[in-house]
Amino acid sequence: MNQAANKRLLNAFWMPFTANRHFKSNHDLYMLASAKGNYYFAEDGRKIFDATSGLWCSGLGHCHPKITEAISQQASTLDYAPTFQMGHPKAFEFANRIIEDLLPSSTMIKNVFFTSSGSSAVDSALKICLAYHYAKGEGNRTRFVGRELGYHGVGFGGISVGGLGSNRKAYGSTLFGADHLPHTLNINRNAFTKGMPQSGVELADSLRNLITLHSAENIAAVIVEPVAGSAGVIVPPVGYLKRLREICDQHNLLLIFDEVITGVGRLGTGFGTEFFDVQPDIITTAKGLTNGAVPCGAVLCKGEIYDTITSSNKGSGRSSIELFHGYTYSGHPLAMAAGLATLDIIKEENVFENVRKLSAVWEDGLHSLKDSSNLIKDIRNIGLMGAITFESIPDDIGHRAHTIQTNCLRNGLLVRVTGDTIAMSPPLVSSERDIGQIIEILGKVFNDLQ
Repeated sequence: MNQAANKRLLNAFWMPFTANRHFKSNHDLYMLASAKGNYYFAEDGRKIFDATSGLWCSGLGHCHPKITEAISQQASTLDYAPTFQMGHPKAFEFANRIIEDLLPSSTMIKNVFFTSSGSSAVDSALKICLAYHYAKGEGNRTRFVGRELGYHGVGFGGISVGGLGSNRKAYGSTLFGADHLPHTLNINRNAFTKGMPQSGVELADSLRNLITLHSAENIAAVIVEPVAGSAGVIVPPVGYLKRLREICDQHNLLLIFDEVITGVGRLGTGFGTEFFDVQPDIITTAKGLTNGAVPCGAVLCKGEIYDTITSSNKGSGRSSIELFHGYTYSGHPLAMAAGLATLDIIKEENVFENVRKLSAVWEDGLHSLKDSSNLIKDIRNIGLMGAITFESIPDDIGHRAHTIQTNCLRNGLLVRVTGDTIAMSPPLVSSERDIGQIIEILGKVFNDLQ
């Protein structure tokens, strides 16, 4: 936006998750004009390394020619097709490729339900759980268990099982019957841990207390992020996810992994389920599924869930719809084309191998910043995810991290802020030199902290 931009033009767009008044008073610093590879370019000409991969979504870099070509070609061939009682080949192809390419070791996940985002994927997953139990004659299983500090999108289902107070406080009553496990962030005990903390597995046992309180036969599912991303890269303790799986198995509860952030290579594997060697019943995904180029989400289900719902005799005839749920943009042709191109690039460019190789470099670089400021409280990392938490300014929580973000921008680096934590997710195609550049800029900014 040039100098002629006026208050009226800026005011029309109500920006999401943004301090609108601040942005519109300082828009020159934050306005992006173009992107290429691992960089954004601001309207004033600044070159900004994207250490957030967009919003955890553009891991292959921006404007990848193979993806832009696939979208363009699809738009000129079949721009839109409904998937309500109709279909088009790319939706079926992409569903199969997701399972084959991203879940090669899974023998249980068999079916893919497309949505339009991560939020809609979570709400769809919750409804699928309820429909599954209803089809089994267990319609009393209606309660869900989420986790404190969990983020599961912004739909009413997602904020109900989510555990971020700021996402819930203005919206009154959420879904009835959502409980929460305690979060696993313990800075006093686990500060500056590299990778997974050794302590904290016992926190999973809180699920047993909720089962005792409500009775297992009233609980539909447990939903957690393998790594809590939006709350600031909260890495699970060793054995924690396995313990949750064991408890769910003991009481016939479905386990949902929200992998909107951890999926599609962020940990060097197709999904966190492979990285942590824990098999959920349902996986939600989005973001990197199409490299962020076209909105798309998906729910990946065990075959038994799909078979139970689609073979239910509760319909009125052979042509009855089995699941009354879906979206206008489920399986959108442009998203399917972008997704197929994304999977091709991942394979052709050995992207997951690059992430595994860089993870140690990223870990060492992040933790080398520990002494760059006495205001740093904690550093956390796993895969190509990382976060640094700072001491808050009394009565001004969040301002310190916001200042850091602003100073990083001025020095050519984009980081994300949550409270007084900065979170980063470098592109999956980054090089060691890129990681070094991120660490160098962070060190410079931290040294100037007051």
